[in-house]
Amino acid sequence: MCNKGFRQAYNLKAHQRIHTGEMPYTCTVCNKDFRQAYNLKAHQRIHTGEMPHTCTVCNKGFRQAYNLKAHQMIHTGETPYTCAVCNKGFKEAFELKTHQMIHTGEKPYTCTVCDKGFTKASHLKIHQMIHTGETPYTCTMCSKGFKEAFKLKSHQRIHTGGMRYTCTVCDKGFTQASHLKRHQMIHTGKKP
Repeated sequence: MCNKGFRQAYNLKAHQRIHTGEMPYTCTVCNKDFRQAYNLKAHQRIHTGEMPHTCTVCNKGFRQAYNLKAHQMIHTGETPYTCAVCNKGFKEAFELKTHQMIHTGEKPYTCTVCDKGFTKASHLKIHQMIHTGETPYTCTMCSKGFKEAFKLKSHQRIHTGGMRYTCTVCDKGFTQASHLKRHQMIHTGKKP
């Protein structure tokens, strides 16, 4: 289908599932489907809490070896993938590939409803929720829905009193740095 080559037959078979959509491995806890057995095994660690890969510098645990490897670059400062246009360094090859789309203007992921283009499939998926109205992350305290997990986490600080950002002028608290920054314009008179 795409003429990509593989050294081993099982890698070809696993790759072909991208084209067929076949997801033969299913999590018995949450029913999420996977193309490959190792992806299911790694996913199941979410349910068990298992973190078999540990950083020798800071003892932080990871579910998968490649996550540990990427994390360790924080300690070394290593960025082995460099953009030929602007010399910006990246820890992962896919990060460089995505970054290069800034220079080319390429947006390979297109919304079928409004034709808006995106550089990442994850950004398209979030965008499509505008059209579907889907909010998969729900607050257990007030049932408010959110499109992204980090927005739910930020929202939940309202219920827990977790005002992490405080105005140095009037001591008013905010759950997000951007909200504090916007508030501070009251004191500075800045009107951007």
